[in-house]
Amino acid sequence: MGAHVFPGISTSELDVDVAADVSALYEDGITARRGAFPVPWVDRLNEDVEAAFEEALARPGGAVGRGPNRYYVEIHPEQIDGFVELVDHPWVRSVCTAVLGPDYRIVELGFDVPLAGAVHQPWHRDFPIPEETRRERRLTSLAFNVTTVDTAPDMGPFEIAPGTQWDDGPDFEHGMFPPRSRYGRYQERAVRRYPQRGDISARTALTIHRGTANESARARPVLVLGVDGPEAANGERHDMAITRGYRDTLPDRVRRHLDCPVVEELTPVTQKHTIEGLVMGDA
Repeated sequence: MGAHVFPGISTSELDVDVAADVSALYEDGITARRGAFPVPWVDRLNEDVEAAFEEALARPGGAVGRGPNRYYVEIHPEQIDGFVELVDHPWVRSVCTAVLGPDYRIVELGFDVPLAGAVHQPWHRDFPIPEETRRERRLTSLAFNVTTVDTAPDMGPFEIAPGTQWDDGPDFEHGMFPPRSRYGRYQERAVRRYPQRGDISARTALTIHRGTANESARARPVLVLGVDGPEAANGERHDMAITRGYRDTLPDRVRRHLDCPVVEELTPVTQKHTIEGLVMGDA
């Protein structure tokens, strides 16, 4: 399957052949599975996201700004009906295992919402390059994205500069924001993505990317699933939790990958005011 597959993992241990996806993640920084989910499943997900977004906006700290008219909201697994179908999808399981190993951990569930009037974000990555990645060019975490609406060109599509996950330098502000002097490189490589309901993508959040201006009258919600390998510590930045009763309903192979507290009662997540949110400005 290639040199980048997690050591000790063989094709026979995976539900789906993801060799091409692993290669794409290391070469381009992103891959996708078209039509992974039925459209009715996505429409139910969109209803759950809309409800969670309305609830988050109604309380202090419920949503964090990621630029004008653009929000991020972290939620708990129980807030979406399709959580098990998402994390137990054969392609998701196989990509996680092939890239991060059998002990991968689900550490984040949330969604981004660029509303009408959202502007171009600065080019960025979602966190500084981990030492393992810098030294060994090895990925230690993944982000999966599921659009809850069909993406049109005027809806502020996600834009990514393939192959830039290895870019580094002391001139990156906070290790995440390249200086404007580097923007030409990203503009030359830039690819806009137009996922449709049912599609899912996987990427390394280190690949330089941005949200673009939403010139439509519609919001473009995107579900985010964050997964860590054994060395990664992205879970420290998130507050996902599950109740004991919900945990007992989960299949063993889902339960063992969840890295979050088990509580008697859920508390709505208060968003951490991240460096990314500060640099991009409060919405």
